[in-house]
Amino acid sequence: MTSLYLEKLTLSHFRSHKRAVLEVDARPVALFGTNGAGKTNILEAISLFSPGRGLRRASAEEMTRRPEALGWKVTGLLHSLANVHEVAFQSQAGNPRQVRVDEKAATQTTLGRIGRVLWLVPSMDRLWIEGADGRRRFLDRMTLSFFPGHAEASLDYEKAMRERNRLLKDMVRDASWYAALEVQMADTGAAIHANRIAALAELQGAQDEAQTAFPTADLELIQSEGGMPETAADLRDALATGRQRDMAAGRTLIGPHRADMAATFAAKGVPARDCSTGEQKALLISLILANSRALARSFGAPPLLLLDEVAAHLDANRRSALYDEVCALGAQAWMTGTGAELFSELGPRAQRLEISETDGVSQVLRHGD
Repeated sequence: MTSLYLEKLTLSHFRSHKRAVLEVDARPVALFGTNGAGKTNILEAISLFSPGRGLRRASAEEMTRRPEALGWKVTGLLHSLANVHEVAFQSQAGNPRQVRVDEKAATQTTLGRIGRVLWLVPSMDRLWIEGADGRRRFLDRMTLSFFPGHAEASLDYEKAMRERNRLLKDMVRDASWYAALEVQMADTGAAIHANRIAALAELQGAQDEAQTAFPTADLELIQSEGGMPETAADLRDALATGRQRDMAAGRTLIGPHRADMAATFAAKGVPARDCSTGEQKALLISLILANSRALARSFGAPPLLLLDEVAAHLDANRRSALYDEVCALGAQAWMTGTGAELFSELGPRAQRLEISETDGVSQVLRHGD
């Protein structure tokens, strides 16, 4: 199978890194070092290589190194589907980040055509027990990995909904003010819904085909009261007929922004929210692995995987099983931990980089593979 991997990554004034250069091959990468060394910041830089706002959903200004606040730059040499691309991200003085691919200005959609990045970070551990917003973002990240245009549809939908909500709060009753906004919301909303349904089908299929040490989940897209109309025309009609109700609430009460993702531990028939902490983590890992397998089939190469502190939350057997899964997939997984011993089960299948900082400059020490 064709591979997708970063060969070189350079950070300049990005988060805690005044300057850092990492040169690696296509194998998994184990980053280890003390807390505060900047390991997660490296993963965040890599997450920019996919459409969206990155794993922290941070603004360009938030990513700049303090106290200098000079702006930042991230560059990488990305091997993708038998091609090699020079990719650069840059922000100056708090301005929005700019993207260039092979020295030409590029869009988020361009990034989606040449690469895929998935991640699992500790903040996701409470996914199943917190509010629907987090699960919806998680679902949309997975959906975006299959359909790069999903990001643009989501942004257009949210923009139109904000304008409609403003009219509702201002008690505007003239239907002509709503018509164009509701057409845009209906068209993009139906596309968002269809993309999510297709993504869940891909994930379910990839789980069902797998022989894995991690439990599988039965997934379902659920809606708030009123449901989600299947077609753009039906959603447009529902928005029009619901104006009075929405005006009373001061917001739009129907549409894909009201969706939630439900997961059930398949072998036990137990909702994910009622599972143990360990089972909830294992279900998350299972979904990331399923997403990766499905992408390897549809995109033509497994995605870059960013697994922040994942080893610390697994026992030795399950940790070894995760490493076996990653290596069998053929993905370049970037994994972080405080010590090299967390990656001992990988043996020579991975490369190990120790991250430290001296006088504000990041030190990257390669250990024997």
